[in-house]
Amino acid sequence: MTLHVVFVRHGESVWHAENRYAGGTDIALTERGCAQARALADWARQAGLTAVWASPQVRSQETARDSATHTGLPLEVDPRLRELDFGIAEGLTRDEMSRRFPDQLAAFQDDPVRYHFPKGEDPLDATDRYLAFLADLRAAHPEGGRVLVVAHSTAIRLTLCRLLGLPLRSYRQVFPFLANCALNELILRDGVPSLLTLNRPVTSVIPGAPT
Repeated sequence: MTLHVVFVRHGESVWHAENRYAGGTDIALTERGCAQARALADWARQAGLTAVWASPQVRSQETARDSATHTGLPLEVDPRLRELDFGIAEGLTRDEMSRRFPDQLAAFQDDPVRYHFPKGEDPLDATDRYLAFLADLRAAHPEGGRVLVVAHSTAIRLTLCRLLGLPLRSYRQVFPFLANCALNELILRDGVPSLLTLNRPVTSVIPGAPT
């Protein structure tokens, strides 16, 4: 059984302009983010999708809604796909963190898993819930297929590291950036992962399901 999973980071949110950490906080999309969601939906219409999933957070559901509508598929929501809560860093810029808690910021930059921000979610827990979601997804698609999963940057990067056998503490170095509404596609062939694309703009993709 071969299952294609297309992870997509939601469209640009209103905190992007100031580069504020948006984890558990519900933040809406900007006009640019809505345009990115429409471009994703144009791709989704001809992508041969068998399901569309999103996290329960507003920015994720707003991004995925057009894709579900354009494909005629229901928009499925799973709470396990939410972003990590960043605790004391939630809603702050890097400069604000460096002024308020420089020691915690330095520790986070050295090892963001072991020294995740106080009062925030443990990245190990977040990765476990994403892997549990993927296990259930595979069980729900015994014949394979291609599934769009609209979620969040940090959680997706951690999950990619775990699936590919990379150190979780290195997720910020190995995957320094996930572009909004770009395609990050995995193949799970009998449970064994392979990374097909990373940060692939939807506008550069020839529509059509994979062969």
